[in-house]
Amino acid sequence: MLETRDIDLLKEVQIGIVGTNILGKSPQLTPVWVDTDGDNVIFNTAKGRVKHKNILADPAVSICVVDSHNPYRWVSIRGTAEISDDPNCEHINSLAKKYLNLDVYPNLQPCEERVIVRIHPNKRIGS
Repeated sequence: MLETRDIDLLKEVQIGIVGTNILGKSPQLTPVWVDTDGDNVIFNTAKGRVKHKNILADPAVSICVVDSHNPYRWVSIRGTAEISDDPNCEHINSLAKKYLNLDVYPNLQPCEERVIVRIHPNKRIGS
């Protein structure tokens, strides 16, 4: 469901705002580094963080990415999140390379377990 222009935007150094659901409360919005495999929007987080807990409880999520150089170029995706482990931190390290030009993610905390979140799109809105 991602369009070529969405994939192009997601491959750039842009920040996404992911929305998860706090059960019985309000939405939770968090800025994240974004990536894509061409079919899904991908980001990374640590086990135990609020967005991780929210996704485990309710995998319905949304994400919006706005071009930092042209705010009229944007995409908003709603979909279902799937979580998988990132045991060797390969994915977060690839994002550190993309966003910071570093080979290793510098903010890894002791005993932190990283996970990859894939958003399988079911609705797209954008420019």
